[in-house]
Amino acid sequence: MGSTHHPLSIAIMGGGIAGLALAAALVKKPHLDIHVYEAVSAHSDVGAGLALHRNALAAMALLGPEVHQAYLDKAINIGEDAEAEMATDIFFACGPHANTGADQEPVAELGRAKGRKSVSRADLLAGLLGLVPGDKVSFGKRLTKIWEEEEEEGEGKVKFEFGDGTKGEADCVLGADGIHSVVRGYVVGEDHPARHPVNHDRWQVYRTVVATEDAIEAGVEERFTRTVPILLGPRGHVNCIPMNKGTRLSAGVAVRGAALGEKEVDGPGKGDNEGRRKELDVGLYKDYTPEARAIVELVARDTSASWAVGDHDNAPVYFKGRVAMLGDAAHASLPFAGNGAAQALEDAAVLDHLFERVKQPSQIEAALGAYDAVRRPRSQDVVGVARMLGRAYAFAERDIHEDPKKARVFFTQAGRFTNEADLTRQNEEAMAKMEDSVRGVSKNN
Repeated sequence: MGSTHHPLSIAIMGGGIAGLALAAALVKKPHLDIHVYEAVSAHSDVGAGLALHRNALAAMALLGPEVHQAYLDKAINIGEDAEAEMATDIFFACGPHANTGADQEPVAELGRAKGRKSVSRADLLAGLLGLVPGDKVSFGKRLTKIWEEEEEEGEGKVKFEFGDGTKGEADCVLGADGIHSVVRGYVVGEDHPARHPVNHDRWQVYRTVVATEDAIEAGVEERFTRTVPILLGPRGHVNCIPMNKGTRLSAGVAVRGAALGEKEVDGPGKGDNEGRRKELDVGLYKDYTPEARAIVELVARDTSASWAVGDHDNAPVYFKGRVAMLGDAAHASLPFAGNGAAQALEDAAVLDHLFERVKQPSQIEAALGAYDAVRRPRSQDVVGVARMLGRAYAFAERDIHEDPKKARVFFTQAGRFTNEADLTRQNEEAMAKMEDSVRGVSKNN
């Protein structure tokens, strides 16, 4: 593959985990000139903590040791032994097989990996942002419009406009602009059924973040402030994630059917602040285990950080011309598989690998086509797995609450699919597809 005298310009729309992780990798390539445009003026400390699974750790390693180290510098160990294999433990919070007591054993687990850690989203973003030169990131740039001009001898540009009236152009645009993505509208079409996020099961997440010592004082089991448990039940599943080097705890209750409608999807802090939803009714959880009730009661104290979660129905394609989408813009998923950030990192790893070999504008579409062919099937399957897990957590899928052995098999299979992917092979498959496409174009010309 040949090269040009001028670096290829790549505009990354969105400075979240997907956009910054990709930028941190691409900025090291001298044949690329990257710039990140983020809609907000500064990242805020909202959202749940992240307990990244094995595939996320593998994706970060592929993006570069500095990306992985940025995560390590901000994260906290799950459990006391940093080298031990740890998992997200699944418990039944009610019913004949409820797990209770100090020595309770989990019914199943997800995301087993050596040295697993948890981290707040804000901390991880700060670490990734530190890897991208300041002059390569612009905040307060909310994308409003994108279009491609007619190509002139293969040198056409992708153009874009922001809410402040400023405009720009690049050889390639990669949209990591979140679940309400403008880039998604350009790629799939504004009228496409999969254009906007959905909330088919009307999920509402009630969440709070408190000091760890306050959570323990309120009755939350101390061990649940150091691990990542999920306690299942039909009126909401409960979970905890330690954050900020163990000084704070993110605790939540996810309730199926509590959001106002299937089209309702907002973000952290945008729900109960508008006064549209009733408070979390702790009386509904009288038959839950004491361990689960303590967390519910803690969350119910302040539900202002609650929101209606959503995901995407499958898009038919992830790219159009020299524009592609990644992360939540491409395949937003419900949080119940713990794999939204991981899938964003997998996207970034594949794109980083492909753009190592993209040296001229005429090769961009081949790279994006290869990315689409490899990442779209797997990432959309993960969206389906997250939906299925959410219903299982609510005792509405396959009656897993009636048979602990059946539940263990079910969760093990789901965890293996998300957790144990061969990401090196995924990168290699994408590169092979791109090279085949480039050879085909050259042959036809």
